[in-house]
Amino acid sequence: RPIDRLTRPFMSFIRHKLAGAALLMAGAAVAVVWANSPWAHSYHHLLETPVSVGFASATLEKSLHHWINDGLMGIFFFLVGLEIKREVLAGELSSVRKATLPAVAALGGMVAPAAFYYVLNPTGPGQAGWGIPMATDIAFALGVLALLGDRCPLGLKVFLTALAIVDDIGAVLVIAIFYTDSLSVISLVSGLAFFSLAIGANLLRVRDTLVYFGLGTLCWLMFLQSGVHATIAALLMAFTIPARTRIDGEDFFARATDELADLRRVGVPQDTELNTNTQQHILDRMEKIIGEASAPLSKLEHALNPLVTFLVLPVFALANAGVSLGGDLGAAFTDTITLGILAGLFLGKQLGITSFAWIAVKLRVADLPRGVRWSHVHGAAVLGGIGFTMSLFIAGLAFAGDDAALEHAKLAILSASVLCGVLGYFLVWRAARAFRRRAEERAPAGAEAESQAAE
Repeated sequence: RPIDRLTRPFMSFIRHKLAGAALLMAGAAVAVVWANSPWAHSYHHLLETPVSVGFASATLEKSLHHWINDGLMGIFFFLVGLEIKREVLAGELSSVRKATLPAVAALGGMVAPAAFYYVLNPTGPGQAGWGIPMATDIAFALGVLALLGDRCPLGLKVFLTALAIVDDIGAVLVIAIFYTDSLSVISLVSGLAFFSLAIGANLLRVRDTLVYFGLGTLCWLMFLQSGVHATIAALLMAFTIPARTRIDGEDFFARATDELADLRRVGVPQDTELNTNTQQHILDRMEKIIGEASAPLSKLEHALNPLVTFLVLPVFALANAGVSLGGDLGAAFTDTITLGILAGLFLGKQLGITSFAWIAVKLRVADLPRGVRWSHVHGAAVLGGIGFTMSLFIAGLAFAGDDAALEHAKLAILSASVLCGVLGYFLVWRAARAFRRRAEERAPAGAEAESQAAE
């Protein structure tokens, strides 16, 4: 069809595994260029534009920047919550043995960076930023691994994914506990009441996502007024989404087969003709069967992934990465805030992740994934220093109202993320090449031994 030919290049791009990371990087690059151009004032003016949502007297007015960080990022945190629940139920966090290595490594990747930062900022205006270097940007980190293709062991990708998810849990707890300035108990209790209703809906086996959307919106609004960051409500609501199907595989196959047999008996629909009533009834029943075989959690995660990847994160990067480079860069890079974030993300991440993972393996409470060596783990630990999205998010909370400190934090986050991305890629590539070379050297020796034994 003509529309297929028109959309083919776009569809090819969005299906590429690096498309999300490329758009995220593009959003950050546009923000930096815009913030340092002759039109820099328009960038900041646009972000501070007031936007009202509501009707009559029930109107909520916030700046565009605020809506992006509290509203759009709520969708991101909701998706993070869905991913966490999936991993806990049926993924790499579904058993103690599976979860131990990435959980322990993530703990090291949070404690060490925070310690590095705190040593350089024990007091003063920069003290509040200790949570900034604790975060890992899963999209960027996995995007760098994707560049290596099949040269990167699958076990390393799984390890880094699970580590980043545990890291996200830690970051959310830090935001909820340490970056809440004032607290409205009434609003918080109201938000938790709506959250409880969503749990009740789950227990009653309610599967209509509109019910959870309505309760989630009310929960988010109450959290927004409570002082606790509204994105926490989005993450909590994700845990209430049903994760079970209504029919098992055998039942689905039997019922779908029966419906297909009925459809074949009455006649298969044709492209150029309207469906008959009988055909449409069969198709409707098949759609219902497919819906019962899919969990709401899986459907929502599948639907939200493109929205977050291609809209939410690039817009967030555009709104938050606009650091000005026109000031005194020498002073900026000698500031303790900048040095603390750089040290935390670059040194703290690789030291904390690698050492804690090593201790877990030596204590025999965890095992390295198949095909993964310590050189791989070190490379992944460096990639963990790509803080970007979550680090920028926490920086906005830590230095709200302090523009100079926030600018230095952004500069440090961008610099450390680029440095960790480049170095991490090189380390994993070198580890993969060395591992493959050793495997090739052992292969001929093994083949020769088998030949001698046969003789």
